[in-house]
Amino acid sequence: MRPLSFVKVPMLFLLIIVLQIVGSFEAFAQENGQFRVAFWNFENFFDPFVDSTRVYNEFTENGGQHWTKSRFYKKRNNLYKAILALSENEPLAILGIAEIENQYVLNMLFNQTPLKTHNYRIIHYEGDDKRGIDVAMVYCIEKLQLVDTEPVKVRNPKNPNYRTRDILYAKFYDRRGDTLHVFVNHWPSRYGGERETIKLRALAANTLKHKVDSLVNTQKTIPKIIIMGDFNDTPEDPSIKDILCDDVLVNLFADGNKLGFDGTLKHQYSWQIFDQIIVSNTLIDNDIGLKYAPNSAQIFHAGFLFEKDESFGGVKLFRTYVGPKYFGGFSDHLPVYIDLIFR
Repeated sequence: MRPLSFVKVPMLFLLIIVLQIVGSFEAFAQENGQFRVAFWNFENFFDPFVDSTRVYNEFTENGGQHWTKSRFYKKRNNLYKAILALSENEPLAILGIAEIENQYVLNMLFNQTPLKTHNYRIIHYEGDDKRGIDVAMVYCIEKLQLVDTEPVKVRNPKNPNYRTRDILYAKFYDRRGDTLHVFVNHWPSRYGGERETIKLRALAANTLKHKVDSLVNTQKTIPKIIIMGDFNDTPEDPSIKDILCDDVLVNLFADGNKLGFDGTLKHQYSWQIFDQIIVSNTLIDNDIGLKYAPNSAQIFHAGFLFEKDESFGGVKLFRTYVGPKYFGGFSDHLPVYIDLIFR
């Protein structure tokens, strides 16, 4: 019997084959691995120009905050470096944002810095806030396809003149055709007193709940939903615990012991969790498509975001301003994030 013969393959050819196989595995891992969804309140990210259409122009060179071009660029550079650290130098799938003034500041941040290599696209609408600060969303086109978007207005039936920040809604398909509904929020602040403003946050909560219910009621199965934002309330406050969260919605930031840090902002001695991410139960309990990566809900707390707190001990956030005093830091809030995986 003649022995089996083997074809001699040049080593270079073998190396090419191996590299192609490794490359295909890497691509498969990226497609089937995690992607990150995050939210961050930028703390008054204004451009330095006077807007003649608005009454509020404090963030200008001659305004009360003395907001110069150099201060604007320093803020922008702080933000992009922090976002790169938050994303571990990979594109975020989605970043929800609060306290930006307009499309210009978003373009300067995401299209005029190293973030431009991550192929982000911007979703933003001019809202009704008296100071001109809005919410926004950016997403990576390599990970998600935008299907629909709209600003959800928060209105007060008892006061037709009431205006506040919009709730931003977007619908996406992932690369495999799974559908994801995302809401970005920045609810009314506690300025003027917590009890005095509780009804305003309840109004925002009810507006959001109505929109979520309409999504749930028009589909055969509960859709995959992500709600993120600065709610100016904690997970235990009525607007979140009693109005918004139910059998469908799960607050991933309800247990502060699992988030890696004590809170997202500090008031005197106390850290509080105002910035949260809430998801539908179909992102937790499912066997196909997008799924929440267990225990991935975290408060991003890199050391450069803090400074020593001489007044109340420990550390405090390295802010851009405290009142009218300029510090040149990052924000008065910490970012929050979750990871999703593909099943």
